[in-house]
Amino acid sequence: MPDRRGHFAYESGHHGDLWLDLDTLFLRPRRLQPYVAELASQLARHGLEVVCGPLVGGAFAAQAVAAELDLPCCYSSPGSYALPAAFQPVVAARRVAIVDDAINAGSAVRGTATALRAAGGQLTVVGALLRLGAPVDFGVPVEHLAALPRALWIVTDCPLCNAGAPLDRPPS
Repeated sequence: MPDRRGHFAYESGHHGDLWLDLDTLFLRPRRLQPYVAELASQLARHGLEVVCGPLVGGAFAAQAVAAELDLPCCYSSPGSYALPAAFQPVVAARRVAIVDDAINAGSAVRGTATALRAAGGQLTVVGALLRLGAPVDFGVPVEHLAALPRALWIVTDCPLCNAGAPLDRPPS
């Protein structure tokens, strides 16, 4: 999983000093299996009925965890984090875990949580393969396998912007 240090703008609107290229994580799913099994084991203690992940990376991680737990899996749409209409009855009145590949500022999890709750789902736990920086409070337990330090700033407080550093382009 290649990483870069620099000055990056994240989807959340925050700026930070770390960019991880997580897309390649899912090229060889069998290599991820031990990590998926460990995360599934941590999440199983929460009495789950459904697993949901934000599309793109989170949905792959969620699907792998759901397969390990033999549970239904759904996803939230990119950008809006809306649940497709077909998934709304799947989560209604059920205990749901949101699983993401990595949690940074938490915007993907928050957006997915809003959509789950609007559909009547009960967010029970959040899981991730990786947590970046300080823990994010989602109002439910958060299970993760590893954590990496990183700096995260709102744009007006970004010391790199204030020093005139240009934004780096994430790899495409």
